[in-house]
Amino acid sequence: MKLRKNIATSENGFIFNPATGDSYSGNAIAAEILSMMKNGQIAEEIKATILEKYDAEPNQLDKDWEDWMLQLKQANLLDE
Repeated sequence: MKLRKNIATSENGFIFNPATGDSYSGNAIAAEILSMMKNGQIAEEIKATILEKYDAEPNQLDKDWEDWMLQLKQANLLDE
């Protein structure tokens, strides 16, 4: 899944969908993930970066990733 091209994001985790006018806020890691998604990185690359950069457990990251993708999908921020 990819982030919709028209979604605006900021370095501090602000997310804006100009098509709907909806806005959301996330934390610094969310902003980093969104940036990587916008740059075309795939899930495996993003997860590897997060595991390398932060003290995260792979199983927990997988759970958190699925939750995050569901939230993005429900917010209509992803192209499928």
